[in-house]
Amino acid sequence: MTVAGLLLVGLPAVYFLTAYGCGGEEDRLAEAMAGEAVLGTAPEGADRASRYQGCDDDDLFVTVGTQYQYAGSPKTALRHYREAAQADSWWPRTTADGEKLPECFTKPVDGTTAYLSVEILEKGVLHVDIIADHAESEWC
Repeated sequence: MTVAGLLLVGLPAVYFLTAYGCGGEEDRLAEAMAGEAVLGTAPEGADRASRYQGCDDDDLFVTVGTQYQYAGSPKTALRHYREAAQADSWWPRTTADGEKLPECFTKPVDGTTAYLSVEILEKGVLHVDIIADHAESEWC
């Protein structure tokens, strides 16, 4: 009975400690996404606030992005990123109806489809990020 108890508790614990969460595959994806040129561009008048990178241990999706303080027009920011994204081989994401989403782009990165999104948040914060996973989830 003791052996059975150790197996029932021990095996999940070993799995959790050794195989659960983000690992080398997600690190490589994050590195590839962080190197995307579009993240290094900003519309005129934007001041870089922060750059970040992370991975969700439960769902294994990777996020890399930049936030800027931005007082300009949302249309100007979207136009800037539309041009920068297309110059870096990103394509506008389309809906099932064929409608283009103006603030979302896709591109293959590290063997999976990555999604670039541009968003103006409250208080003049411009948020630009790339998100992807190797499960081919759809984002934005």
